Amino acid sequence: MIAMRSLERTVDPDDDQAEVRAARKEALGVAVATSAYGISFGALAVASGFDVWQTCVLSLVMFTGGSQFAFVGVIDAGGLAAAPAAIASALLLGVRNVAYGIRMSPVIGRGAVRRAAAAPFTIDESTAVALAQPSPRARTAGFWITGIGIYLGWNLSTLLGALLGDVLGDPKAYGLDAAAAAAFLALLWPRLRRRQAIAVGVAAAAVATLLTPVLIPGLPVLVAALVAVVVGWFNLFGSRELPSAEAA
Repeated sequence: MIAMRSLERTVDPDDDQAEVRAARKEALGVAVATSAYGISFGALAVASGFDVWQTCVLSLVMFTGGSQFAFVGVIDAGGLAAAPAAIASALLLGVRNVAYGIRMSPVIGRGAVRRAAAAPFTIDESTAVALAQPSPRARTAGFWITGIGIYLGWNLSTLLGALLGDVLGDPKAYGLDAAAAAAFLALLWPRLRRRQAIAVGVAAAAVATLLTPVLIPGLPVLVAALVAVVVGWFNLFGSRELPSAEAA
């Protein structure tokens, strides 16, 4: 305990500020990359029969890219008769945000108002950026800047894509369909240093790839998430020995 208190006293404020600045830059970079993907959604939604205002409302209210694409895709394939299936798919994909909320609770802090305000911004990217930071202040900055930045950018780019969908043509031709995935992978890659983390990533990716063609959208993501739960619960591939600093 004495050692821990001594360590806390030696934390350099300049280092803390540098970490916060780095978190801000990382958050802005992810926000820009992910927001560009909104152009793809806007164009796809309009091409699927949605009006511009309907497309924008989806982004304003739903604001979770995977669920939005699933909803529009199912409607495009089955029309209004497929609306129940579209809603179910969108909800299944959105379930993961509940897990993110639990994990991000210490970062967001206490208070019903604060947590309610954070709920719309608790998404894949804001969670990933926050958890990649080394200090509490940097994690907080990473979460809020990423979440709010993507919300603003995503809605603006959705409007742009909806208005210019016919002019832009196929968004995949510009690589916009891969922008969000690339940004998320860039955040994940530095964390794949231990055997357990690598095993979880490979196994989850394999499960999702195998199940995507045979299950409705959303379920493969949830099943893949169970892989991480099982591996973490049983500490598979992980070290069972405490680090020397903790043992002391």
